[in-house]
Amino acid sequence: MSSIDWPAAPEPGADGQVPVAFERDYITVDIPAIVPLKTLRDGIHESRKYAQIVSSIKAIGLVEAPVVIPAPGNSGQYYLLDGHLRIEVLKQLSIASVECLVATDEDTYSYNKRINRLPPVQEHRMIVRAIERGVAPAQIADALGLEVQTIKKRSRLLDGISPDAAEMLKDTSCPVVVFEILRRMSSLRQVEAADLMIGQNNFTAAFAKALLAATPDDQLAKPPKNRNGKDASPNSQQLARMERELAVLQTRIKSVEDSYGIDNLHLTLARGYVAKLLGNAGVVRWLSHNRQEYLAEFQRIAEIDTLAAGTELVLP
Repeated sequence: MSSIDWPAAPEPGADGQVPVAFERDYITVDIPAIVPLKTLRDGIHESRKYAQIVSSIKAIGLVEAPVVIPAPGNSGQYYLLDGHLRIEVLKQLSIASVECLVATDEDTYSYNKRINRLPPVQEHRMIVRAIERGVAPAQIADALGLEVQTIKKRSRLLDGISPDAAEMLKDTSCPVVVFEILRRMSSLRQVEAADLMIGQNNFTAAFAKALLAATPDDQLAKPPKNRNGKDASPNSQQLARMERELAVLQTRIKSVEDSYGIDNLHLTLARGYVAKLLGNAGVVRWLSHNRQEYLAEFQRIAEIDTLAAGTELVLP
């Protein structure tokens, strides 16, 4: 939370109901009156996400309103909680004002930090619905900053997919390539594979390929043939070896899941401690004279915004 003296959040009512997080009506705010609460990283204007937002706003306008909260003191300014990229694009397009959603409590953590991305199945259904309403694939592609062929491919995402399997995977982050693999299985096997992926919380293409390889020929949509016209499916020994390797992989994944939370906490605390050490001029001066290589690494660690951004430090 910010150290600014924000207005007190409304207390729960006598009936115990939780107060609403936003005002019921949108307000129109001049762009110059919106004060961002964070600085965009260098190179953001060249990113694909930024280009997609520019294309979308040019094609169909702003879809999701930025979230703001009034600045203390009735100054007429608003602090921006969510929508920094959108506001930056509006500035680039010389748009003077924008409709905003007004939050009742300052909470920048809840937006981009824990946002739910649109699952591929839901994206497919939105594209299909738009096409059925007469929107051309080229217009959708222009709005999303994608190729027309990509839009057409995503509109056919569920072709050959069992309705039951699609329903099971509709809220998951299952990649598009996995549906291409599922399409090679029978409807019943697709449901089994979807259940296994959900149970293991593993939606990778590698896992889907392993499930495909372990699928009996009579559960394939089209049994494969080798050059001599004979079955090219793996034999029992290969299947047994794959099952053992899969069991070992699942055990390792479970081990990582069990320790991830505490490891993440330890790494966060370590980063904070290093940053605090570098805030001491005496420590920095001693390191610069005696351990310059340590100082450089400590500075890189202290500048990490998120643990994901620091993975490059340990990868070969």
